[in-house]
Amino acid sequence: MYILKAEAAFDSAHFLSGYNGKCANLHGHRWVISAEIASENLIADGQCRGMVTDFGDIKRDLKNLADEFDHAFIYENGTLKSATVAVLNEENFRLIEVDFRPTAENFAKYFYDRLSRMGYSVRSVTVYETPNNSATYID
Repeated sequence: MYILKAEAAFDSAHFLSGYNGKCANLHGHRWVISAEIASENLIADGQCRGMVTDFGDIKRDLKNLADEFDHAFIYENGTLKSATVAVLNEENFRLIEVDFRPTAENFAKYFYDRLSRMGYSVRSVTVYETPNNSATYID
């Protein structure tokens, strides 16, 4: 089994609605996405002969996914009052509403699914919300 690993990072803010603790407050992270791509076989011919995939492709695609969330306030659908969203939009804050609680666990699955839909043979995705804390999704 061959396994490639690529990483990308983004900085963003979030909070955990309904959480009883510090993470209920707005705070930020330097999120790091670490994706593993696996294959039993290498490409047999052409420019990518001897590769699982071109590192340039996976690095580009992973960076593009990270850039979608970079320097944004990520919040779960239905957790902010519409007036709050309106005021933040008036101030030109970059808001991203997601359909899941923005935890490392849910981001790991989210990025796993996105990379899989791009055609990568994803083995796992690990998302670090701090250098010492991460969540991994493996299907």
